[in-house]
Amino acid sequence: MKKRVMIMAFIVLAALNTAALFESFNYVDAVQMRGWLEQKRPILIVDIQVKDEFAAHHLRGSHGTGAYPVKSDEERRSLDGAVNHFKAHPDEDVVVVCPRGKGGAKRAYAYLKKSGVPEENLFILTGGMAKWPYAEWVEKGK
Repeated sequence: MKKRVMIMAFIVLAALNTAALFESFNYVDAVQMRGWLEQKRPILIVDIQVKDEFAAHHLRGSHGTGAYPVKSDEERRSLDGAVNHFKAHPDEDVVVVCPRGKGGAKRAYAYLKKSGVPEENLFILTGGMAKWPYAEWVEKGK
């Protein structure tokens, strides 16, 4: 009996992990994002870099959250301001910017989605700040 329970638990955990592998995300690359910025498209830029990195460099107009790596409840709660902003401005798209556009961005995206930001309005900046090539859109030293 114990062995059967252990096997069932393993199967359930494996199924959950497999489902996570197939989760999809919307991405926006730097070229497209630059176009959106130049067109003054209504965007909420949610920057999850840690505070020191945000202070060193971030996209103009970004909302700094310091949520990276978005693993703890406290880090997730720091995204609630962005959720509230979106609820007040549902015509805006939300773009998550993180250091490299990987795990932290995916966790922030998942939290924002779970908190009510529709997936059609939600994007991750491909490559994050590490791959952003347009210096004219970067604020430094704030």
